[in-house]
Amino acid sequence: MSRPPPAAATGYLLVLAAALLWSLIGPLSRTVLAAGVAPLEIAFWRAVIAGAAFALHAVAAGRARLRPWPQGGADLGALAGFALVGVTLFYAALALAIDAGGISLAFVLLYTAPAFVVLFAWPLLGERLTGRKAVLVAMAMAGVALVAGAGGAGGGVRVSVASLGWGLAAGASYASYYLFGKWILHRYPPVTIFAWVLPIGALGLWPFVPFAPKSPEVWAWIATLSLVSTYLAYLVYYTGLRRTEASRAVLVATVEPVAAAALAAALFGERLGWIGWAGAALIVGAAAAAAAAVRPRPRPGPGPGPDGR
Repeated sequence: MSRPPPAAATGYLLVLAAALLWSLIGPLSRTVLAAGVAPLEIAFWRAVIAGAAFALHAVAAGRARLRPWPQGGADLGALAGFALVGVTLFYAALALAIDAGGISLAFVLLYTAPAFVVLFAWPLLGERLTGRKAVLVAMAMAGVALVAGAGGAGGGVRVSVASLGWGLAAGASYASYYLFGKWILHRYPPVTIFAWVLPIGALGLWPFVPFAPKSPEVWAWIATLSLVSTYLAYLVYYTGLRRTEASRAVLVATVEPVAAAALAAALFGERLGWIGWAGAALIVGAAAAAAAAVRPRPRPGPGPGPDGR
């Protein structure tokens, strides 16, 4: 059995590291929630602080500008639309899902994103809905049904209309990273994209945020969530992706919900129960199969394939 070249092996390790950094979003969010900070405020500060880090990075690297007008104006409008879905809605939905149902449930439902990509790519991108894709969507939906049927069987996991709804909203909005990324990564590197979309997404959240007083310790947790599990995780992921095939990198990244569930069990005593885990296996299996089915293509433009938290 041939081994991957050293550069590719390093790339896969970086992608794995990014997935593990993203898996910390759940425990960090739950810790901040326990301190009395609302989910929408967590989402807001995550976007603001990570966005500031990316903006400074982009300016230092000379990559903060968009293309000259009028192309740049059209790009800005597209970036704003993506920001409202991929940051405002996604960050809010994920935080609300963690608050409503726990970490394990939120991250399992997050990985319905590939199923939503298949459904949305059909009308939006004209991609054909093949029999294989339909089977993967059915697998994911069957997994959701099993997770929903698990009810409150797992300790610390709360299955409800709110937790399922916000979890699926997180998966649907996360799908925008794949759909929009196909277009925007031909034009700009990731650091430029996030330097624009994170601040715009934060503006979308601002009117709805109930701000609360916070201790220095809580601010430290929020900063860790923003700088380690968002800014650093994105950078590590895209650095690894430059050295690997995008489809295989996404496959490696499916360790994220497993790691998140393991941390939730160890730190907070969350348990999905065997029915819930069967549903989780179908959802993550469908995501992994969707990634494995992607044919590697040459990477046009300055950026690699899409992904992100």
